Amino acid sequence: MVATRSKASRSRIAAHVIRDRWLYLLALPGLLYFIIFKYLPMWGVMIAFKDYVPFLGVLGSKWVGLKWFNYFFSNPIFGRLFGNTIVLSVMNIVFFFPAPIILALMLNELRSARYKKIMQTLLYIPHFVSIVIVCSITYVMFNSNGIVYKMAYAMTGQNVGFLTSPSAFRPMIIGQTIWKETGWGTIIFLAALAGVDVELYEAAMCDGAGRLRQLWHITLPAIRSTIVLLLVLRMGSVLDTGYEHLILMANAMNRSVSQTFDVFVYQQGIQGGQYSYATAIGLFKAVISVALVTSSNWMAHKMGEPGLY
Repeated sequence: MVATRSKASRSRIAAHVIRDRWLYLLALPGLLYFIIFKYLPMWGVMIAFKDYVPFLGVLGSKWVGLKWFNYFFSNPIFGRLFGNTIVLSVMNIVFFFPAPIILALMLNELRSARYKKIMQTLLYIPHFVSIVIVCSITYVMFNSNGIVYKMAYAMTGQNVGFLTSPSAFRPMIIGQTIWKETGWGTIIFLAALAGVDVELYEAAMCDGAGRLRQLWHITLPAIRSTIVLLLVLRMGSVLDTGYEHLILMANAMNRSVSQTFDVFVYQQGIQGGQYSYATAIGLFKAVISVALVTSSNWMAHKMGEPGLY
C-alpha cells in the first residue's frame, strides 16, 4: 500500500515537472547560482573551529573549538566594530529603506506616462555606476579643491574636512547609497502599486477624499505586505555593511568610525591571512542575521502580514 502511494506521488511530481518544464528551466540558473555559490561553500565554515593551515587543508588542520570566537569577543576592538556596524546599519534602515518607497509614491502620482518613463530611466542609471566611480566623484567634489568644499568655506569661513571628519563619514556613506540605489529600489514598489485597483481611487474621490487621504488609506495599505517582506529580508543583512564602499572612503582620520565587521574580516582574512579568525567573525554575523530574520518574520505574523515564510 505504501509503495503504491509512493509510486503515485512520484508520478504526480513527474507529471507536474513535465507540464511546467519551461518554468523549471527558467528557474534553473538561479537554483544553480545558490547551490554553487551559497550552499556548497557552507562546508568551509568548519575552519572557524580549526587552526586552518592552507598546506594542510580543511580536514588536516588542527581542531581548536571556540578558540577564535573567544579571541574575537575578548578583543577590545569588538565593541568598536559592533557599534560602528550597528550605527551604520540603523542609519541605512532609517534613511535609505524608506527612500525607494517615497520615490515610488511620487512617481506613481505622475500623470504623464512619457514623463514618468523618462524619470524612471534617469533614476535607474546611478545603479549601474560602479561604487569606485561614485567614491571618485565624491572625492573630486569634497576634497580641498572641490566645489562643495569651496562653497562650504565661502559660507562658513572655515575649512570643513568632509573626507577626514569622522562625524561626516556616515552621512556621506548613506548619501552615496541613497543616490546610487534609491531609483533602482523603486522597481518592486512600482510593480506593487501597479496592482492597486483603480476603482478604489474613484470611489474615494466620490466620497471626497483628497490625494493625501487616498495615499494613506489606499496606496500604503496596498503595498504594506511588500514593505514588510522587504524589511524582513533587509533584517537578514543588517550586519552587512559592505567592505568595498567603506574601504574606498576610509582613511587614517576616520578609521574610528569606518571600521566595521566586513572591513575587519577583509583585513584579517584577505590581507592578514588569518582565515579561521575571519571565518569565525563571518559565522557570528550569519547567526545574528538568522536570528534577526526569524524574529522580524515572527513580528510580521503578529502584525497580520504573511512575512517571509
